[in-house]
Amino acid sequence: MAADTSPTARALLALEALQDSPGITAERLGRRLGVTSRAARRYVEILREADIPVESLRGPDGGYRLGRGVRPPPLRFGSDEALGLVMAALDGQHDPADAEGPVGRALGKLLGSLPRSVAAQAERVRRTATSAPSRDPSRPAPATTVALVEACAERRRVRLAYRTEAGNDRDLVAEPWAVVVRYGRWYLLCHSVTSDAVRTYRVDRVASVEALPETFEPPADLDAVTALEEHLGAGWDHEVEVVVDAPLAVVAAAVPRTMGRLEALDEHTTLLVGSTRNVTSYAQQLTMLPGAFRVEVGDEVRAAVGVLAERLSAAARSSRAAR
Repeated sequence: MAADTSPTARALLALEALQDSPGITAERLGRRLGVTSRAARRYVEILREADIPVESLRGPDGGYRLGRGVRPPPLRFGSDEALGLVMAALDGQHDPADAEGPVGRALGKLLGSLPRSVAAQAERVRRTATSAPSRDPSRPAPATTVALVEACAERRRVRLAYRTEAGNDRDLVAEPWAVVVRYGRWYLLCHSVTSDAVRTYRVDRVASVEALPETFEPPADLDAVTALEEHLGAGWDHEVEVVVDAPLAVVAAAVPRTMGRLEALDEHTTLLVGSTRNVTSYAQQLTMLPGAFRVEVGDEVRAAVGVLAERLSAAARSSRAAR
């Protein structure tokens, strides 16, 4: 808060808070002003005494908003609010009803600048609708994301401090090709200079980004989403090759690219080449294949398929016996 804590200064800060966050409660207003909720109500009364229309909202939480006749201020977003809105639109994991967070603050400003009849429906959805929490709530730091996106745009190498899934810290140099959001998770698709290979890194695991003077040229025909999904299915502990009795186009439409690379053996047979760290999950995904299949490479996956087949067979026998 500003050094000036006079009643006039706090009243002006209260007015700013009402403009930024329509529906702000006395408790939240007090936190923003650095006073108690009772004192916050007094500053609301000071505004009213100055003929500034402040309306009280009904409901269990109460709250205040500016009434008609107050000219809205120019719409200004802080950098965290602007980034928060963009990231929320891309990953869908930010809470729009959190009035203290950057997305909530930015949405409050947007809705506050609209005619009340237009904003009312959106405001109700914002306040009452809920979403299931993400199974992986990790979110990348906005500053890290911006640094990587800028490096992609400028085609500049970066030095990354990265923490692996196992918790090991690594320093590496990479040529960042693209930042891709997939199912709410942010990835960096790049050429690792350190490993001399294409790599995908979780942006939320990047601790720091340092732009280097060296530049690079990304692949001319890069399809970032396709490349990311193909590389998510490569480089894991257990390699696997599966022959599927179905044409390439049919198999490609039935399985995700993260399972591996597909190639046609002939008009009626397709080869799936991939890898996995979880053989049980991979065996379950193989049941999506649109035809008979054989695990040609990968003893661990073949064994997992056998276990799954026995479980399914036992379940089918149990169902028949119960009739």
